[in-house]
Amino acid sequence: MQLRIGIDFTSASRERAGIGRYARELIRALSRLDHTHSYVLFVPRDAHDELLRYDWSSNFVIRRAPLTERYLAALWQRARVPLFIETFIGAVDVFYSPDFLLPPTRAPRQLVTVHDLSYLRVPECFPAPLLHYLTRAVPPSLARAHLILADAASTQHDLVELYRVPPEKIRVVYSGVDARFRPDVAEDARARIRELTRGKPYILAVGTLQPRKNYARLIQSFANLIHNASLSLDDYQLLIVGGRGWMYDELFELVERLNLRARVRFLDFVADDDLPALYASATLFVYPSLYEGFGLPVAEALATGAPVVCSNAASLPEVAGDAALYFDPRDVDALTATLARALADDALRANLRARGLAQVKQFTWERAARELQNHLLT
Repeated sequence: MQLRIGIDFTSASRERAGIGRYARELIRALSRLDHTHSYVLFVPRDAHDELLRYDWSSNFVIRRAPLTERYLAALWQRARVPLFIETFIGAVDVFYSPDFLLPPTRAPRQLVTVHDLSYLRVPECFPAPLLHYLTRAVPPSLARAHLILADAASTQHDLVELYRVPPEKIRVVYSGVDARFRPDVAEDARARIRELTRGKPYILAVGTLQPRKNYARLIQSFANLIHNASLSLDDYQLLIVGGRGWMYDELFELVERLNLRARVRFLDFVADDDLPALYASATLFVYPSLYEGFGLPVAEALATGAPVVCSNAASLPEVAGDAALYFDPRDVDALTATLARALADDALRANLRARGLAQVKQFTWERAARELQNHLLT
């Protein structure tokens, strides 16, 4: 029997990184896989057109609501107005949201992906209005969902522990890594990266500027490394790639206070075509996050052959396995020592590269899409 399946594609049309990238890659992979069932992708009026462009198969259509995302969120999640999403997309047999929250829907089967419970695990990393919104909005979606998808077993554990969700109601679906993330990037891309980095070696971090990413401790560790007499890091830069999220002003103040303006660079977003080369050309990739539901940049770094140093928090050991060096993200000295060890040992970095390329093979969007399809249809 052919099913009609609705998908909330709002995050894909809003965010270039994070959950937006997750939703785009996953649903695009699903469209390459399933040519049988009918899919309707819901977006608000203010969806960014450039993030929606894709050669969708004929059984995938996009429906745009006449209301903005902010207005819909106010109606659905704050005022709890029962304006059913079928008003905009028509009746569906299944509805899926890849971004924490389910809109009001009459669908007989409802699924939602919960990427992490960082707002409960590290609430100090969230502005009060966002914390209040999530703590109020997420539980009703969990209660209504027939199935909850988690990015990793650590998030599954958190759902059981913090929200008492029955384990049988949760399935783990790991994210994937796009095939363009590989070690053999084009020379013209490497040339653009050399220009961007001024031809100097660098340590790379990727992720939105917000407290959970733990960049303040990373910057302090980098300052410690520069003053380490046993290392020769005169030319090294720390490059932090990511959009501005919230509570990030202290990062710029810290760089000024430590006199690191010429050594620590915030690059905002880098063109998607250049991101694989940026990873592949890094001496080290570091991910100091306090909590992650998956940690897609870690998987992308592994896929390009970048040696990875990352936090031992939450899902990250699941993702990196034995292909990374780990540290306690709240311990600046431990982070400094781990970075110093990796920078000083060429053989260790080569070993990490080889292990990373093997580890990341399990994370593909095709596999994730097939698992999602199975959950949507059964």
